[in-house]
Amino acid sequence: FSYLHTNCLELSIYLGCDKFPHESELQQEWENNKESLLTFMEQVHRGIKGLVTDQQGEPIANATIVVGGINHNIKTGR
Repeated sequence: FSYLHTNCLELSIYLGCDKFPHESELQQEWENNKESLLTFMEQVHRGIKGLVTDQQGEPIANATIVVGGINHNIKTGR
């Protein structure tokens, strides 16, 4: 919802039905998912990123960013 209807690109990841596992389970959950999480964290640096500026190098507020083949535009912040 946040991605489609706002400029919020947050992500929540749930590993199961238990949102708050017991403290005694946390070490095993970490060991089970450590490599996947680290790989995901590496992958978030792929893609297009940068600043939208005018000819003087000043940021442009509320500029619409359009990427061909993706039916979801993004607006820059203030």
